[in-house]
Amino acid sequence: MDARHELGIGLLGLGTVGSGVARILPAKSEALFGHLGTSLTIRRVLVRDREKPRAVRLDPACLTTDPAVVLDDPAIHIVVEVIGGEEPALTFIHRAVAQGKHVVTANKEVIAKHGPELFRAAAARGVAIKYEASVGGGIPIIAVFQHDLSANDLREIRAIINGTTNYILTRMANEGSEFASALAEAQALGYAEPDPANDVDGHDAVYKLAILSSLGFHTEVHPDQVYREGIRQLAARDFQYAANLGYAIKLLALARNTTRGVEVRVHPTLIPRERLLAKVDGVFNGIEVEGDLVGRLMLYGRGAGAEPTTSAVVADVVDLVQRIVRGESPAYQEPPRVPRPVVPMAEVTSRYYLRLIVADRAGVLAQIAREFGERNISIAAVIQMAADAAAGTAELVVMTHQANEAAMRQTVAAIARLAVVSQVASFLRVED
Repeated sequence: MDARHELGIGLLGLGTVGSGVARILPAKSEALFGHLGTSLTIRRVLVRDREKPRAVRLDPACLTTDPAVVLDDPAIHIVVEVIGGEEPALTFIHRAVAQGKHVVTANKEVIAKHGPELFRAAAARGVAIKYEASVGGGIPIIAVFQHDLSANDLREIRAIINGTTNYILTRMANEGSEFASALAEAQALGYAEPDPANDVDGHDAVYKLAILSSLGFHTEVHPDQVYREGIRQLAARDFQYAANLGYAIKLLALARNTTRGVEVRVHPTLIPRERLLAKVDGVFNGIEVEGDLVGRLMLYGRGAGAEPTTSAVVADVVDLVQRIVRGESPAYQEPPRVPRPVVPMAEVTSRYYLRLIVADRAGVLAQIAREFGERNISIAAVIQMAADAAAGTAELVVMTHQANEAAMRQTVAAIARLAVVSQVASFLRVED
């Protein structure tokens, strides 16, 4: 057999996804590659503890705690990185590329923060870095951006791309749960980590949006440039009031390609209930894209979990193997990435939802309306949702027309200082 048809795999990590890859690749190897006359073998697997019981059967001799055994083995052609985190994953990927190995990774943090430098290093070495599993789990969004939508100028990306937060928000909306109890349920089911900050504070969605906007708009967006708000501040009554107004609340990752630059933000958002994204519930993800030729399209599916992520990783390996065997260059030739400014959040315009706890007496609305008027913000509706006779307070929901973010924040701060306002309980954006 030609040596190029004997392809070795090096696996970095044997956690949930790594175990899935180690189980699926050998099981499907003959069906996937037999017609190509190709033998695919997992030669080495990097683990922290060789003696730890495993969910997948592997020859103990292929397990190692030394990364060099994997990264420097000339019989390994493709390195699959599924250890997660920034380091040592970044160092391992750089070393694999320097050794002339192709890399498949599910690492959203590394790709979001260091993608451009890695892609340049891979191009110089003539190898590929494939990262379908870094965004959307089993949803094939990276390949769609790279190939199927390559003729389009993308205008906008709207996405629900964190299954943990979407599960929590779905429980808050459907069951009336408060955040703490919905989070505890998600943790009990294994959807949320013991430390959920990466998900509920929006970091995970930021990494994914940085990847999508960089790829989709042919520029370089770093996660630090993406505005971020998490979901901890949301209350069950916000979901009730939003539903009464015809909206769902989702953690929305939004990117727009504008004449002023790229607008990128992640925050809880009111979305009209008739929109498809508003109907994405539970741990599912949805990614809506608008292009100049294709118009608006949406991809929907399981965005997290072992099987969807394993599916994406294995698909990348399959694509690499097929290209190698056919004698094609496996490296994706990216269009030039042109630096573009990121629009500051203060310059963004949106509609807004405010929930206020105010004194239940005459003249309150006039004082609140005055603060909006002084900053040229138009009120679309004011609705009294509830009153507490014992406390002498009322709960108001204010919906605005389009307004500037900086002006709106100034208004919220001024309203909070009014003697008749006990609390600005919620401040959310609305995307129609």
